[in-house]
Amino acid sequence: MDSMGSTGSGDVTVPVKGGELWAHDSGDPGGTDGGAGLPLVLLHPGVGDSRIWDGILPRLTERHRVIRYDARGYGRSPAPTAAFSLVEDLTAVLDHFGVARAVLAGSSMGGATAVSLALREPARAAGLVLVVPGITGADDLVPVEFMAELGRLAEVGDMEGLVALLRRTSGAAVTGPDPEVEAHLRAVIPAWFANYPHNVPDPPAYDRLGELDVPCVLALGELDQAEVVRVNETMARRIPGCRLVRLAHSDHFPTVREPDAVADLILEALPGAR
Repeated sequence: MDSMGSTGSGDVTVPVKGGELWAHDSGDPGGTDGGAGLPLVLLHPGVGDSRIWDGILPRLTERHRVIRYDARGYGRSPAPTAAFSLVEDLTAVLDHFGVARAVLAGSSMGGATAVSLALREPARAAGLVLVVPGITGADDLVPVEFMAELGRLAEVGDMEGLVALLRRTSGAAVTGPDPEVEAHLRAVIPAWFANYPHNVPDPPAYDRLGELDVPCVLALGELDQAEVVRVNETMARRIPGCRLVRLAHSDHFPTVREPDAVADLILEALPGAR
């Protein structure tokens, strides 16, 4: 058995070290791919909470058990009050749902967490779908100029300035009004401030990608920041057997820009997981 424990569906509060998380388990849909298939765990980016997956969720839950959750401070999860690690929280979620092994689909920050778990506990990762993934240990992933401007805007509490900065960099695929992406950004920026004093970075993974032994597909957004594209290309080269997919119309929000393409990648990866 690749999963154990309860597969009941619904919203759940998951206890984690020094806090709790909101999570949702879609339950076993039954049918050919239901009970016999591996659970799918969705990990959201830093620029959106778990609602970033809403547009593709119905296609995923139709035939698969899907678990998603909000990282601390995001969405429906309370802000942290103690030190925490993203990969340790993911492990706690898997343990809570009795999942011994799963396919992990992670976007940006969530992609970094998925890779960290696959390196830390290889037996628990049956497959990786990395969507514009981040990665720990890549010093050139975020430009110095961007961090300086981000820090300046954060220091004065300029929420609209932060949204505009992220629109120019991470959301460049749309030059006009972009209410959906702006709503995601406004919802998560408070989590950045709440999490910063408590989030303990997971160990560097960039130089360890060659150790991964798991089916993997990596999707980059051609319209994403040049630094992210470059790091994503390097990640795909370093991960043994990784398939690189280029999303021509996506920036750092592929689930918003090309939801069907992202859903296709995840659904194609599930049968090949081991």
